[in-house]
Amino acid sequence: MTREKTLTRVSYISAAGNAVLSVAKIVIGIISGSLAVLGDGIDSAMDVLISFVMIFTARILRRPPNYKYVYGYNKAEGVATKILSLIIFYAGIQMLVSSTQSFFSSETKVMPSIIAIYVTVFSIVGKLILAWYQYRKGKKIDSSMLIANAVNMRNDVLISVSVLLGLVFTFILKMPILDSVAGFIVGIFILKSAIGIFIDSNIELLDGVKDESVYQKIFEAVDETTGAFNPHRVRSRKIGDLYQIVLDIEADPNITIKEAHDISEAVEKNIRQKIENIYDIIIHVEPIGSCSKNEKFGIDKNYHRLEKKQSKK
Repeated sequence: MTREKTLTRVSYISAAGNAVLSVAKIVIGIISGSLAVLGDGIDSAMDVLISFVMIFTARILRRPPNYKYVYGYNKAEGVATKILSLIIFYAGIQMLVSSTQSFFSSETKVMPSIIAIYVTVFSIVGKLILAWYQYRKGKKIDSSMLIANAVNMRNDVLISVSVLLGLVFTFILKMPILDSVAGFIVGIFILKSAIGIFIDSNIELLDGVKDESVYQKIFEAVDETTGAFNPHRVRSRKIGDLYQIVLDIEADPNITIKEAHDISEAVEKNIRQKIENIYDIIIHVEPIGSCSKNEKFGIDKNYHRLEKKQSKK
């Protein structure tokens, strides 16, 4: 099964599962009079919307490269992840506002029905299954979107647990106001999840890499190649789940073009042995000593050593 088809299939399963949980929690939240359960249901409704955004994104990812988008449409996944974070953030704000209004309302608060506890337990089990399924599939195809949604669902489990604790203490202490407090905590969890996903999505959109050890592996690959020296202007980014790597190396200025080509091919072979999921490697060969000290983009071995020293401090 292709990566895009896996994304689509997982998204449909996620949408169906969250739709069941959302309807159950919203209906029971209204019937039982529990604001926390109702808020948890609204959060699951947002997950249904997220799943449809993922399905739409999977369709975009299938489009082939063209003159306008020569690298294809794989970065649409990063854009979709950013949109998901904004949707989740909006849901969190709405939950905080509703809980705050309920907390300070002068209306007499009514004890929620015991059925609210049952549906919350059902939600915890369902969300755990969906979170595990999405995370496993996301790791398998290296999808930032699926992993982000799996993290969101994992946080949903924590939200449902807080709702459950709020309901339990509400019944034990006979204080319906605790339901509003639990709803407020739910809102905080939702906002925290949204901010985390928003920040994490910046890495891909800004052409960064999450695993910085990729640069050390590139330097090691060059060091192991006979005739290749001083890797510099090293740049790496992800196109979907694949790495694109660009670097400059130095070589003896007296060798032939054929020998320089063979050296660059040997460097590429060594890099591919150390790093998985590579789309393309571009290597520029320069004469020894021609490297500029004021390169604007990329890093070299000296920069890498400096970063390691600073991290140890």
